[in-house]
Amino acid sequence: MTEQTAPKSPVTTEQFTNEIKEQLKYAQGITVEQATDADIYVAASLAVRRHLVDSWATTQKDMVNGSTKAVGYLSAEFLMGKQLRNALLNLGMLAEFDDAVKALGHDPQLVVDSEYEPGLGNGGLGRLAACFIDSLASLGVPAFGYGIQYKYGIFKQEFDAEGKQVERPDYWLANEEPWGHIDYNRSQKVNFGGQVVEEDGKKVWKPAWSVRAVPVDYMVPGYKSGRVNTLRLWSAKSYDEFDLLTFNKSEYLDAVKPQVEAENISKILYPEDSTPQGKRLRLEQQYFFVAASIHDAIRVFYPGQDKPDLTTFPNKITFQLNDTHPVIGIPELMRVLIDEYGYDWDTAWDITTKTFNYTCHTLLPEALEVWPARLIGELLPRHLEIINEINDHFLEELKGLTRDKERINRMRIVTEGDDPQVRMAYLATAGGSHVNGVAELHSQLLKDVTLRDFSDLFPKKFTNVTNGVTPRRFIRLANPRLSNLITEGLGTDKWLSDLDLLQGLVPLADDPEFVKKFAEVKHANKVAFANFAKDRYGFEANPDTMFNTMVKRLHEYKRQSLKILALIARYAAIKNGTINVDDVLPRTVFFGAKAAPGYYMAKLTIQLINNVARVVNNDPDVKGKLAVHFPANYNVRLAQHLIPATELDEQISQAGKEASGTGNMKFALNGALTVGTLDGANVEIREKVGADNFFLFGMTVDEVEDLYEKGYDPAKYYEADPRLKMAIDMISNGAFSDGDRNTYAPLVADWLTKDYFMTLADFTSYADIQYEIEDLYRDQDAWNRKAILNVANTGYFSSDRSIEDYLERIWHTGPLA
Repeated sequence: MTEQTAPKSPVTTEQFTNEIKEQLKYAQGITVEQATDADIYVAASLAVRRHLVDSWATTQKDMVNGSTKAVGYLSAEFLMGKQLRNALLNLGMLAEFDDAVKALGHDPQLVVDSEYEPGLGNGGLGRLAACFIDSLASLGVPAFGYGIQYKYGIFKQEFDAEGKQVERPDYWLANEEPWGHIDYNRSQKVNFGGQVVEEDGKKVWKPAWSVRAVPVDYMVPGYKSGRVNTLRLWSAKSYDEFDLLTFNKSEYLDAVKPQVEAENISKILYPEDSTPQGKRLRLEQQYFFVAASIHDAIRVFYPGQDKPDLTTFPNKITFQLNDTHPVIGIPELMRVLIDEYGYDWDTAWDITTKTFNYTCHTLLPEALEVWPARLIGELLPRHLEIINEINDHFLEELKGLTRDKERINRMRIVTEGDDPQVRMAYLATAGGSHVNGVAELHSQLLKDVTLRDFSDLFPKKFTNVTNGVTPRRFIRLANPRLSNLITEGLGTDKWLSDLDLLQGLVPLADDPEFVKKFAEVKHANKVAFANFAKDRYGFEANPDTMFNTMVKRLHEYKRQSLKILALIARYAAIKNGTINVDDVLPRTVFFGAKAAPGYYMAKLTIQLINNVARVVNNDPDVKGKLAVHFPANYNVRLAQHLIPATELDEQISQAGKEASGTGNMKFALNGALTVGTLDGANVEIREKVGADNFFLFGMTVDEVEDLYEKGYDPAKYYEADPRLKMAIDMISNGAFSDGDRNTYAPLVADWLTKDYFMTLADFTSYADIQYEIEDLYRDQDAWNRKAILNVANTGYFSSDRSIEDYLERIWHTGPLA
């Protein structure tokens, strides 16, 4: 008998049906008969929102009045995904929703599909932030997620006739959006530009222009906790009045220029920054949301107080800097404390360093933000003064810790020279209590390489918190078939809030009946994805082939190029008879990725993948044996359909380059086997699931570094492996560009002369392990037993566990009483 511990619905089906009718009538002004699926979605969402409001208000009240320190999660991205079903799950209303919608004459799935997914993130960074605020609420920890309400998100990806990525505006707010509550009465003023003057012996910032930061609040319900936290996203508005006189002179653009410039700040995520204007807008965005958030937190925790005692601020809230984007918050809090509240430097610095903590998400130098001091001075002149003073104080502190002048110079927050630069990762490390990496390997490399000087002198600051994902969205909602099977196997659904209970599945991997049911679940998921893909994207996917997936942001270090080269090599081997087509294991390969608009090599790789797919999928010689699909605009919705259907997951980044990954966790939890390098969280996943249940290939971090030092010649590998040579030659000869040898010449030239991420060096190892993978896949019972062991042994990778680690190691707080 299964023990059910899911939340109990606050309403019956009849009551919820009436609530939807009420919203249709009084909030939307339409009858049930007139209502479309989209109308029902809005009405149901508004009804669900009403069920959250009381808990939301209670949580805020208890947070302000209690002694529990809150968490402020500052992040440029929050990739939330669709919200209705997540809220229904956490309220225990999934069944009531389905039944109520059916009673109103609508299909629940079509109603859910009416919700437009907000594109407020680029990938893992934003999805991690979303998982974390879900877990904070589920654990009952008071928290604010602070970010930006981007009007157009990142971008909507399309492919043109040549397979090239085309970026379109993502009009996610084009229709009624029932979840965000705009609160104009709690807006904040954010200043820019101007100059700093001295008045009565004090520094005074005289800004040139200001922007109104208007909060848009989203409720974040916890699973079974009874707590509802807040995601507060800031939207930029102008303070300037509309210039009617100018408008009436038909000078329309001049009349609206102030509004346009202000609102540009919250238009899109990550504006293309290869131009000075783009860099300026990015810095404006970063300061805009952290300045508004810091002032908001003071308002929240010291209501009605003109001059509160901010020495208690670190006891009220701890701010987590999610990568370097919010680091300008450190000099901002210093400015607020010194200029607005009159604290001396030492007191302000003590408050600031106790308030902030920094998560570093990268090992790549180019991803550690560095801002020209000149630009900061133009936009934030007082902040540049404070940053320079922080730098001076820090250098004096270092002189007391080491006599190594070269080390001290390496650790400068502000570089020397004619064009000084502000190193934001260094500012975050100096100005916060803790620095953490996001996987054991990443954290070690952070200490040993990226921030070695800092970790040598401040070892107690550094710790690790391995990333995690929420099982509520990525198993229960994304994979209800597997969720039900897990609950059946364990005899309880408690695993949804205690993922370690998945260990109870280990003996079931040897139970033939359970293995059979698991195989049926996976095949049903493949059929469901094939139907979804045909309906949504128009392509046919054969569920009787292996589903092999690589989905992640398109970057050279993630090595989508390695996957496509190996795929071309397999295609070539079938075509030239090296492999008997009758011996080929049927495989369908899925890619999903967006490239930054200004990232030429990444966009060229996307074009190549799409054109390989065009050639392969239209070749009768490989029909039924090999297919390649690249559905556009990869997002949370697509992930929730594709991940449960995947059997082989690709995590093939160069060792030492991926911080952690969370896709690898989602796939393993959903019963996919991983082929990967010893990089990021792959290392820990392999340890947890067992080396026999993970397909390992490629160089280690030490081997990579050794090859860099010795001198890497990629052409040597091209000549050494005929499969690799054939693949690159096919690309070079125009096999995937209608005979045009120039289309992919930049890719080929890079592979053969630079290949910084050593795709060619790892090719042979990667291509060889495919034989081991296919041999195992032919024994479906053996494959599925290993897949079950992946599910059973990856409970560690819950975002609930990640948050518990943050609470213990960094934030030193806990749930509300």
